[in-house]
Amino acid sequence: MKHTIISPGAVIGVLGSGQLGRMLALAARRMGYRVHTLSPDADSPTGQVADAEVIAPYDDLQAIERFARGVDVVTFEFENVPSPSAEAAAKHAPVRPHGSVLHVTQHRQREKTWLRTAGIPVARFEVVESPDQLGPAVQRIGTPAILKTSGFGYDGKGQARIDRPEDSADAWRQIGGGPAVLEGFVEFEREISVVLARGLDGQVAAWAPLENEHRHHILDVTVAPARVDMKVQKRAVELARTVIATLDAVGVICVEMFLRSDGDLLVNEIAPRTHNSGHLTIEAALTSQFEQQVRAICGLPLGATDLVAPAAMANLLGDLWSAGEPQWDRALRLPEVKLHLYGKAQARPGRKMGHLTALGPTPDSAMKRVMTAREALVAGTPAVAALSMTS
Repeated sequence: MKHTIISPGAVIGVLGSGQLGRMLALAARRMGYRVHTLSPDADSPTGQVADAEVIAPYDDLQAIERFARGVDVVTFEFENVPSPSAEAAAKHAPVRPHGSVLHVTQHRQREKTWLRTAGIPVARFEVVESPDQLGPAVQRIGTPAILKTSGFGYDGKGQARIDRPEDSADAWRQIGGGPAVLEGFVEFEREISVVLARGLDGQVAAWAPLENEHRHHILDVTVAPARVDMKVQKRAVELARTVIATLDAVGVICVEMFLRSDGDLLVNEIAPRTHNSGHLTIEAALTSQFEQQVRAICGLPLGATDLVAPAAMANLLGDLWSAGEPQWDRALRLPEVKLHLYGKAQARPGRKMGHLTALGPTPDSAMKRVMTAREALVAGTPAVAALSMTS
């Protein structure tokens, strides 16, 4: 089926204005597109590099419609945009991925139910809509278990662990009450993610599975390719391809999974956008996830996803600023390390301020380089010396 290509020179509208939108805008402008962004924030990471920054709440439907009238296509860098806002934008410009994808993925109950209905393996779960339902659900699921709010949770927010049935009431209070999902705790060997894209013509392109390590529920380090056998890699990509095709999503999505010790994979969640774990594709792949998002939503052929070298990415959280500005020159004494800062004015603990990416001959060497570089930002040993000491 033929479709209209949105050619360079057109305007891409981004709902959301964080670091994902910033890197998307940089890729789009390199390709000759203009970028407008809308969010409640001024001087945002995306707004600093966009052609126009519109400041409005996501639920201001009139502002959303005005915004959409001034662009050629609308996409997201933030999945918690209300579905009615996506519908309002769709009156005036194509929205990719379409609003129904947001409707499913921004709400854990709908997402888990959709995955199970689609035959995608997930952890055991039950929907809990009141504290009276929680106790019986815990008895059926067993402990330990994780209670998660149905909506607006990320980086571990809105979650509480239940180790004993008598902890249920405290867990309900910790998440603030309201509709939730209770999941059985998964004993996993490692966490992996598959970032992939789907074009208007149904073409799908996936990067090699990525291996993720978290600290305090926030992504800390990603390694590419994941250090798992080829059978697991193939199965992970197959699951992700099933997800994106069944969703009928156009654009880039990320499918996060748990790898159990027996080799089974369970899908944990879907991000209907570019993803933190895919940042290393900027340096490590022939096509970055951000360029691929532009290609997909504009109807262009998808780019090759081959890795040019093993790589690792380390997040830079606001905690690194606790003793003052990090010593950037020390990290960059390693020539294989690349620095990305997001333009956020205030560093707060747990806030993603930037990331480092390192290439290497193996995933392990790339990981050692990026970890050494990050440690050098606040330590007294320059990165090159530190690396030689640990080699």
